[in-house]
Amino acid sequence: MIRKLLILGAACTLAAGLALTWATTPSNAADCSGGYVGLTYDDGPNPATTSSLLNALTSNGLRATMFNVGQNAQNNQALVRAQQNAGMWIGNHSWTHPHLTQLSAAQIQSELQRTQQAIQQATGAAPRLFRPPYGETNATLRSVEQQLGLTEIIWDVDSQDWNGASTAQIVQAAGRLQNGQVILMHDNYATTIAAIPQIAANLRARNMCAGMISPVTGRAVAPDGSGPTTPPSSPPPGGGACTATVSAGQQWADRFNLSVAVSGTNSWIVTVTVRSPQKIIATWNGTPAWDGTGNVMTMRPNGNGNTFGFTVQHNGDWTWPAVSCRVG
Repeated sequence: MIRKLLILGAACTLAAGLALTWATTPSNAADCSGGYVGLTYDDGPNPATTSSLLNALTSNGLRATMFNVGQNAQNNQALVRAQQNAGMWIGNHSWTHPHLTQLSAAQIQSELQRTQQAIQQATGAAPRLFRPPYGETNATLRSVEQQLGLTEIIWDVDSQDWNGASTAQIVQAAGRLQNGQVILMHDNYATTIAAIPQIAANLRARNMCAGMISPVTGRAVAPDGSGPTTPPSSPPPGGGACTATVSAGQQWADRFNLSVAVSGTNSWIVTVTVRSPQKIIATWNGTPAWDGTGNVMTMRPNGNGNTFGFTVQHNGDWTWPAVSCRVG
C-alpha cells in the first residue's frame, strides 16, 4: 500500500496561513474500518526532537495531536508552524507545566490564556483542546477551560514513555488502543520516536487509523470530524453535557471511599486519576478499565444508574484523585 501525503498547494492554504490539507485517492486510501485512535504528544515543541518526531509521523502516514507547553511554543514558533504544516493538530498544555490544581483561578487563567495566545500567534488559530499537566484536574480548572472554549483531554492508555518505557513497551501500549481512545506520549524521547513505524504497522494490521480528537466528545474521530464516535445530531438521553460530582464516603486508617454522581447524560465516561502510591482497590456500580500504570481508571455505566463508587488505599496520601467526565 502506498502511503504518501499529498500536500495541496496554495489553493488549500487557509487565510490564517500554513494550514495543510491531506488527500487520499483510491490507490492510497487507508482502511479505517476498525475505527480511529488519538495519538498525542505532550511537552513540545523541543528543538532537539520535534523535527525528528514530525518526520517519523509523516513518513508513516500518521497525524497526531501535539499538546504544547506555552513557553516552549513562544520560544520555538517555527517548530509550532512546522507541526501545523505537517498536518498535526495543536493543543494547549499550560504555560509552565505546573500542578494546576494547586493554583488559584487567576493563576490557572494566566497559564492557559498565555498558551492560547502563543499558539495563536504562531499558527493563526487558538487551540480547542487542553491537556492538564499530570492529568490533574478539578472544578476550578474546568471552569477556566470552559471560559476559554477548551475541551479537557486526558487519556485512555498511558505509554509510560515518561517513566522509562522501552520502544517495545510503548508499541505494546499503543496496541491496546480501541476505537475512539487516546494514548499519552511525549515529544522528547528517542524511544517514543523509534516506536512510530511499529505503531503505524499495528494500526494498519487492525484496520485502524490515526484521527483527530473531537472538541465535542473528547474522543478520536476521522480527521474530517466524522466517524462512529462523532456525537449524534440530537443530544443523547439525559443531555449532551457531563458533570461528575465527587463526595466523601467512609474512611479507615489505610483507605477511604469516594462516590461519584454523574449528571447531564446517561452515556458517560469518567476518568479517575490517583496519585502514586495510591491505589484503587475496589469499585461498585460501574464498569472500570485501567491504563498500564494502574493509576488511571476509566469508568463506564453498567446499568446501575449514574452514581458509582470506589475505595482508595491511600498509602500515606489522602489527596482525592482527579476526576473528569465526558459524554460516551
